[in-house]
Amino acid sequence: MSSDFEGYEQDFAVLTAEITSKIARVPRLPPDEKKQMVANVEKQLEEAKELLEQMDLEVREIPPQSRGMYNNRMRSYKQEMGKLETDFKRSRIAYSDEVRNELLGDDGNSSENQLIKLREERAHLLDNTERLERSSRRLEAGYQIAVETEQIGQEMLENLSHDREKIQRARERLRETDANLGKSSRILTGMLRRIIQNRILLVILGIIVVITILMAITFSVRRH
Repeated sequence: MSSDFEGYEQDFAVLTAEITSKIARVPRLPPDEKKQMVANVEKQLEEAKELLEQMDLEVREIPPQSRGMYNNRMRSYKQEMGKLETDFKRSRIAYSDEVRNELLGDDGNSSENQLIKLREERAHLLDNTERLERSSRRLEAGYQIAVETEQIGQEMLENLSHDREKIQRARERLRETDANLGKSSRILTGMLRRIIQNRILLVILGIIVVITILMAITFSVRRH
């Protein structure tokens, strides 16, 4: 299931990169090409929304204990989607045909110079915007990595805590086993002592019986 999410994630990254590139090109295009590009971007934005919906469904199937990391990534993607839609609206408005006609007016030469200058400034602004977007994406990626690392660290700490509890329980079992072995050893030692004592008593009794028999025989011989 996570592989499906990652597949949608890769498709979303490729698609948003294409949309960003096309949005930056929209204001520079002539009217006919601009209209076609706008329609293309609108279609790709719908595809990106569908990918987000699929990713959201995949996240809902993830177990709650592992869902936090994916929720953070989804929030980032939704923010990126909202930014793309905002940039697209601005690109459609910026330098529209009406503004261009107002700049040209009757004085073609001076208006053309102004238009060239504005285009250069616009291109410069777009380049700066693209740099800022790349920096923002890098920062978001770094933040996501930090969040994922923190979550992994928490999971490792939880696993270590469980392992420590298992070790402590094993130590308690070993102590109980040692105590039981000590008791068993003392019982066996006591039994061995009783056995030795009983054998000594038997030997003493045997000696007494032998001596008694010998004395009886000696006494009977003397009487005869």
